[in-house]
Formats: sequence, structure tokens, C-alpha cells
Amino acid sequence: MLIRRLAPFYFAFALALALGPACAAVHTIPGTTVADSRANRDLLQVCEKYRRALEERDAPTLLAMADPSYFEDSGTPKGDDDYGYEGLKKVIATRLQSLRSLRFNVEYRSIEVKGTRAQIEIRYDASFQVATDMGDRWERKQNDKRLDLAYNGHRWLFVAGM
Repeated sequence: MLIRRLAPFYFAFALALALGPACAAVHTIPGTTVADSRANRDLLQVCEKYRRALEERDAPTLLAMADPSYFEDSGTPKGDDDYGYEGLKKVIATRLQSLRSLRFNVEYRSIEVKGTRAQIEIRYDASFQVATDMGDRWERKQNDKRLDLAYNGHRWLFVAGM
């Protein structure tokens, strides 16, 4: 008889134990799905500086944020569109020169830090006015992207993904 009276209690207790970890709140950085930690906040500050430098078309700041070991494979299997730090200088100068204006919004999805390396998964939404031989035109691009950064002992620098 005592067991029958305690059965609902034991059931509720077992259910609470099973569901407790699943219901635990994971604190995220406001406006993101990124776990809130000092390291993640530091990385997002770097990414926001990058985003603002893009919108301001600030080539010196962008280049200062890149590590000398920077390498971009452009996400293609061919090697003819790959470039390193020197190529990045040309790409930034060429692309920024043709931009009249740029709005670059970022949704930060995840950050993974392994030692001195970090990978940041983002979704960007860019609207921009670009100069062409046939006049200025507006474009909009949305895509998923990964930013790769390395800590050089003093600060985080981009090694790919700019």
C-alpha cells in the first residue's frame, strides 16, 4: 500500500532527473546562438571590428586584421583562385575600390576554439552598390561562411575567410 502511494512521487522524481539536464539554460551572447564566454565575446569583438571595417571600406584596418600566413582557397577544388596575404592585399584593394556603399549584417551561429585556433560560423546578408562600366548597380548576397582566426599571443587575426 505504501509503495502505491509513493509511486507517483518516484515517477516524478525519475522524470525530473531525466529531463533536468535537457532543461538547463545555456546562456548565449544576446542576439546570437553563441555560448556566452569571455573567449567567445573577444572573438565576436574582432568579427564586429571586421564587419565595421568592411562597411567603412577601410582597407588598412582589414589588412591589419589578417595574419601574414593568411590563405584563401575560395572554397573551390581548383587552385588557380587561391591566394595568400599578398593576394589578399590585391583582392581588398580591387573590391573595395569598386564599392560605392555596403551594408554587411552578420548572424553569428557558432564558435569553436581549439587552442590558438578559432572557427566562427556566420550567415551574412550584404547589400551593396558597385561601380561597373555600365554604371552603378545594387546587389544583395546572402550566404553561410566560416571565418578562421588564430591567436598570435597578443590578438586574434584572420587566417582565412575574409
